[in-house]
Amino acid sequence: MKRLRWQRLRWHRLRWRRLRWLSGVAVLGVVASVLVASPASADSIRDREYWLSSYGITQAWSTTKGAGVTVAVIDTGVDATHPDLTGTVIGGTDVSGVGSPNGQKPVGEDSQHGTMVASMLAGHGHGSGEGVIGVAPEAKLLAISVGFGVGSSNSDDQIAKAVRWSVDNGADIINMSLTRNTLDWPTSWDDAFLYAMEKGVIVVAAAGNRGSGTTEVGAPATMPGVVVVAGVDRNGKASFDASSQGITLTVSAPSEDLVGAAPGGGYYSWAGTSGAAPLVSGVLALIKASHPKLSAGNIINRLTATANPAGNPIVYGSGLMNAQAAVTAAVPAVKANPADDLKNWIRLNRRAASTPTPTPTSTATAKPAPVVKAAPVSPFGRVLPSVDSLKNIGVPLLVYLAFAVLLFLLCRTAVLALRRARRK
Repeated sequence: MKRLRWQRLRWHRLRWRRLRWLSGVAVLGVVASVLVASPASADSIRDREYWLSSYGITQAWSTTKGAGVTVAVIDTGVDATHPDLTGTVIGGTDVSGVGSPNGQKPVGEDSQHGTMVASMLAGHGHGSGEGVIGVAPEAKLLAISVGFGVGSSNSDDQIAKAVRWSVDNGADIINMSLTRNTLDWPTSWDDAFLYAMEKGVIVVAAAGNRGSGTTEVGAPATMPGVVVVAGVDRNGKASFDASSQGITLTVSAPSEDLVGAAPGGGYYSWAGTSGAAPLVSGVLALIKASHPKLSAGNIINRLTATANPAGNPIVYGSGLMNAQAAVTAAVPAVKANPADDLKNWIRLNRRAASTPTPTPTSTATAKPAPVVKAAPVSPFGRVLPSVDSLKNIGVPLLVYLAFAVLLFLLCRTAVLALRRARRK
């Protein structure tokens, strides 16, 4: 696949102009969305998390709340001092060169984004039922801050480094609420993502948002083996603005009317598959906690096999996530392995990169010579044209020649008839 020139890793944006001038808040460029900076009072936040009961999450908590599972949040950094996240972030790093060493300093554009994602995944609320509680409130997080548009290296390299660091530091699941807005991805991601999958780490990515111009899913949501999350509205119908469509979708989750914690202790309303992705990562954490011996392929299979069918797979994937069923239902084991999917893709699509080339005789980089398909050789040698020449050139030429002869004869007949008429 031809590598496209990097376009700065964008977070999905939903440009709801009416909300812009009413609220006066910044539009999140990371995945999305519009933040309505009208921080609702903390005691009303929990009531706005409609997905907790509608998607079987509170019911699943009677079995597990995600204890013992670690999820890496590769994002803009996580404010671990927020009341809803204290004690949840157990490690982290910065790969941008501009953040804090522990990944807990929000960086780059729309720096609130990482904290909101983290709260929806593993927030524990505070006080007596106040604040945001995540899908897996007893799971632990690793905060990896990436500088989108800033930093000492480009975002491609930062993402590859972040994935490897997450695996090496104990992540069971990696949440990536981001998109490259291209179908293609750099070869450095081949190695990093395959490294994660071969270690049994599950990678989750947001599908993107039509409202931000992502009409079809972009990498990493196009990568084989990645769990891709589409978004739906409060009624479980595909979101027009806050989701994208494509054949790589795995499952759907709410992406509208969301609420998340923001750096400094506040809250924001927002929308986008940036928020849907951590909901699914949370469900995967619940599955992992309740079935600790399952392979990554079987954990993902429980997610998809228990999803509630919703319609066209290109729009909804396997359907709407169902946390309770994913944790408790009897699901037959499978042999699927996400690493195999990515490995096969790499083998088929990156073969040119692994083909041995002659030792260069100059300082220029050696490149494989292009393969040119040879034309079939004429059985009569060079005396007569080849079969392809006869087919592609000779036949059309004969047709044109026959038409010209016919036209000439018709004209000739007309001229002779006119001469006879004049003589009479």
